[in-house]
Amino acid sequence: MKKIVISTLAVLIACPAFAGANQNSSWQLFGLDPYVGLRGGMGYTNVNVKHNGHKKSMDDMVYQGRAALGLEVCDTVRSEIEWSIFSKAKDNKRYGDQRLKTETKMQTLLWNTYMEFGAYEVVRPFVGVGAGVAFTKMDKRVDGIGSWSDDKTRFSAMGSLGVTFDWQRIAVDLAARYTYVDIQSGLHNIGGDLGIRFMF
Repeated sequence: MKKIVISTLAVLIACPAFAGANQNSSWQLFGLDPYVGLRGGMGYTNVNVKHNGHKKSMDDMVYQGRAALGLEVCDTVRSEIEWSIFSKAKDNKRYGDQRLKTETKMQTLLWNTYMEFGAYEVVRPFVGVGAGVAFTKMDKRVDGIGSWSDDKTRFSAMGSLGVTFDWQRIAVDLAARYTYVDIQSGLHNIGGDLGIRFMF
């Protein structure tokens, strides 16, 4: 996490230099452009589950929705706080002589930074990284025996690659995204998002 934070701060500090090289830059020394963003999509979730002396992989497709509040630091860099909610990841597998039903719920709160590339004014590719915390709850049930839950707050990180369509006050983002959560030997979510940002 320390490396991600240091890299992000370095990009934000260097942003004026990038902007200075672009005569059309809107970067201002004492002014930042705020925005709100809404995103949604689907992803493939994978996490290892241990039960009854056995370890298996739980896999499911989930829906994901996100809301973000951020700042355009300059024409090529933006930074934001993002809240994400994922639908339940469900599984039903046999672990030895017991059949275990699992449901995993997750929400994340991340600080993300994105850098855009290219000289085009409207269409530009971007990369993004982020780090923060994930709030997870795994419900387990064995018919005839009982059920129990496991709530955890753990480190989370994300990486993103996509393209943005920017019309000054409104932008549309199409992205592939990977999210990692530090639970159960690692929870992994790989998917795609479609989002819209409104600039002020």
